[in-house]
Amino acid sequence: MEFRCRLSTPGGEITEGVYVADSEAQLRHQLEQRGLCILSMRPRRALSAVAPRFRSRRRVPSRVFLVFNLVVAPLLKAGLPLVLSLDIRRHRIVHPLFRAVLDDVYERVRAGAALSEAFAAHGPLFPTVYTASLMAGETSGSLEQVLRRYVAYVKVVSGVKRRTVSALIYPAILLALALAIVSIIVLRVVPAFADFYGTFDAELPLVTRLIVSFSSFLRSEVLLILLGLAALVAGGAAWLRRPGQRERLDALLLRLPALGPTARKFATSQLARTLGTLLGGGIPLVNSIEIAARSVGNRAMAAAMEVVGQRVREGESFAGALAARGVFPDVAVKMAEVGEATGALQEMLNSLADFYDEEIETDLGRFVTLVEPALLVLMGVVIAGLLLALYMPLFQLSSVVSR
Repeated sequence: MEFRCRLSTPGGEITEGVYVADSEAQLRHQLEQRGLCILSMRPRRALSAVAPRFRSRRRVPSRVFLVFNLVVAPLLKAGLPLVLSLDIRRHRIVHPLFRAVLDDVYERVRAGAALSEAFAAHGPLFPTVYTASLMAGETSGSLEQVLRRYVAYVKVVSGVKRRTVSALIYPAILLALALAIVSIIVLRVVPAFADFYGTFDAELPLVTRLIVSFSSFLRSEVLLILLGLAALVAGGAAWLRRPGQRERLDALLLRLPALGPTARKFATSQLARTLGTLLGGGIPLVNSIEIAARSVGNRAMAAAMEVVGQRVREGESFAGALAARGVFPDVAVKMAEVGEATGALQEMLNSLADFYDEEIETDLGRFVTLVEPALLVLMGVVIAGLLLALYMPLFQLSSVVSR
């Protein structure tokens, strides 16, 4: 049988290749005798027949996946074998996609595959951080602790994202309400006033004429405008799909005056917490950097992290490689330098992530405090201006009639 393997050498180098053996267990034994660490191993036939069936669908919901790990960890701690723990849990999964995946994972593990390999066979359905943590737990014999550490990691990261979204909900509602009100005035109220003023033989004020002309243009060319917006969205999506464009957009986001620092803190916090979790699981620094680079959302920071991984592999210090890229905050570089010097890099990375999580919440609170009244004032000024421009001709007509 042919197996596609992803291996790590004693020096930390990652290699991929196809190996031939009679069974998975035999190939695993041969590779371990050569001093290679197996990151993933999957039969080529199984990869082509089973995995694409799941890759074509969406991800497994994070809450469902989190509950699975929360339940499996105590089962392993109680002394139940891994195969039995998976068998108990897979029958209680309601989500159809995740249940089908677990059935396949169970069959692979029962056939002798490692749990990390079984999950890695389903590619993008599961985070790389998870499969790498499983591999480290299997190597060190602490799979239950690794699962608990991963659950804690997901809870913290999800909590930060949830608080970020919650802080932005109210400003988004205000902005949507303002757009809806202005659209109703421009598309419904303005034409009624225009028909009414058309019965009078009088010249309208300039502001009123501009608003009436703008409303007429929107109503007459609505199809053209919608097609233009659709073409703009399609063009933007096509541009983002081109190689390197997403990275340029993320780099531009980091340079924005107000939003850039917060985005940089969020990406740094995500990188630091992921690195801390992987190092705590026993994964070497170079491999942890490569995995963390693939897990971060900002492509510009991810590209910089990949370069950092290459320099660390060549012998440069982690803090020095971070400082050389120039995209990471000075606080992160200093804390990494202290962590390397004291041998407590994992603790310093977790502390750095906690620090930036608090900074992000403070920045978001300040942003919401400033944006909410600003949106209310802007909304009031725009609506008052529209109404004043519509009623201004009535004031002029009333003055003419009184004479």
